[in-house]
Amino acid sequence: MTSISSAKKHPELTPLILWVMTIATGLIVANLYYNQPLLGDIVRTFHVTVAKAGQVSMLTQLGYAAGMFFLVPLADMLKRKRMMMVIFAFIVTSLLLTALSQSINLLIFVSFLLGASSMIPQLLVPMAAHLARPEERGKKIGVIMGGLLIGILLSRTFAGFIGDYYGWRAVFYIAAGIMLVMWLLIGVFLPEVEPDHKDGYRQLMASMVDLIKQEPKLRIAALRGALCFACFSAFWFTLPALLWDNFHYGSKVAGEFGLVGVIGALAAGLMGRLSDKMDAYKLSGFTLLLILISFIVFYFSGHSIVGLVIGVIIMDMGVQATHISNQSIIFALRPEARNRINTIYMVTYFLGGSAGTFFASQLWKNYKWNGVCAIGVIISIITLIIHFLNHPKPKPQHKQQTIKP
Repeated sequence: MTSISSAKKHPELTPLILWVMTIATGLIVANLYYNQPLLGDIVRTFHVTVAKAGQVSMLTQLGYAAGMFFLVPLADMLKRKRMMMVIFAFIVTSLLLTALSQSINLLIFVSFLLGASSMIPQLLVPMAAHLARPEERGKKIGVIMGGLLIGILLSRTFAGFIGDYYGWRAVFYIAAGIMLVMWLLIGVFLPEVEPDHKDGYRQLMASMVDLIKQEPKLRIAALRGALCFACFSAFWFTLPALLWDNFHYGSKVAGEFGLVGVIGALAAGLMGRLSDKMDAYKLSGFTLLLILISFIVFYFSGHSIVGLVIGVIIMDMGVQATHISNQSIIFALRPEARNRINTIYMVTYFLGGSAGTFFASQLWKNYKWNGVCAIGVIISIITLIIHFLNHPKPKPQHKQQTIKP
């Protein structure tokens, strides 16, 4: 009943709207990752340690998690387009304040605000699922997720290139200009989506607790995603420091690794299509194994660019394919609660990323690259154990067969 009424109320997801949403998703999520290849430059600007500069990246991710937790559920109560238009003002302001920061502590604080306001992609993905026809929903979500993954990876290339030639502050000035353009495109092309939730904010937030309790697949997917993203963040955070220490390469080369990561992301997109044809849990077991293999490759590649390139392709393919597989599982649970389900999953996901950044910064300080690779291997093994211990038993299939007669 809900899907029938919403199909009448809301416009169709046209190719133009889909592409605007996809481009916006990639460019907005890029705001979260510009600082990673620039951390070496930030260290030298403010004369601080790598661990202190790491708080910039960590607080950006924590801000994103906070924005998702407190703001994304509001999309079930407020008009979504209007909500996005207001949030864009905070994104532009945060980017400008980031570029103007004159102390490391101010930069850390503003990075949290930038992360919190850059949560719009987590409004766009459920919005696409809402507007798409049921038979095309997975395909449309896949297009937007492709934009998100490429935005994450190419953000490092863009930031590294601009930072190398014009300084790290120029990256955020340019990003502010890009956000102004996207603000206009969203305002002109996106349709409005009316809210469905009639209760108050407190009831809305309380309902997420019930979802966590009642949906074991959501709990496992969120934990699996968080641990994978911890590995992903640990690597990308420490890569600029490794390239500087072992190869004397700056932010430009660190950013170019984002281009390598796109190969893994595109392969992940192709693998993501398999989730429609085979069991998502079996697919996740294979993709999680890729992450473990990548950190073994990284361990032996501390002085090898070729080895690092191979490891990046394997790791990004594993992390992104696992993410797509997780989303195919959670979005099939409760269509009427997609925003809240997505909030639970993505908040947990980015908490894992911020934890990975924190541990990597501490391990780099004491154990350098070997410590980072060790934590990647340990987390990967823990994730595989959790995954296989919670693999669905054949019992539910037997129940379905007895119900059919």
